Amino acid sequence: MKILREFRDFIMTGNVIDLAVAVILAGAVGLVVNGFVNDIMMPIVGHFAGGVDFADMKYVLTPGIGVEGADGYVPENAIRYGAWINSIISLVTVGFVLFMIVKAYNKVRTPVEEAPAGPTQEELLTEIRDLLAKK
Repeated sequence: MKILREFRDFIMTGNVIDLAVAVILAGAVGLVVNGFVNDIMMPIVGHFAGGVDFADMKYVLTPGIGVEGADGYVPENAIRYGAWINSIISLVTVGFVLFMIVKAYNKVRTPVEEAPAGPTQEELLTEIRDLLAKK
């Protein structure tokens, strides 16, 4: 029973709950960003690249033989460099979107007030000198 109480106390701490909320939000933001990349950015990039769908770009090493599901079927062996190009474009786009989100967050966030600067070393030494001179 003690271990169950310890586990309950651990789960109910603020850090674990904050982490759970962050993970759930990250998943939702990931879906939104991936949708933005796949549904908005990639068609635009493909349009300016002459209507090319990068996902279909590949270099076939050995062609497929037969029909899938039939006897003797051999699947195609290809280097799918178009999918890799899509991944790079997605990475750059996701990075840029996250950069803009963090930049907007930092602009809205309330600034932390800095502690007032204390006297410099020279000012302290001058004050000590003056006090010694008065004695």
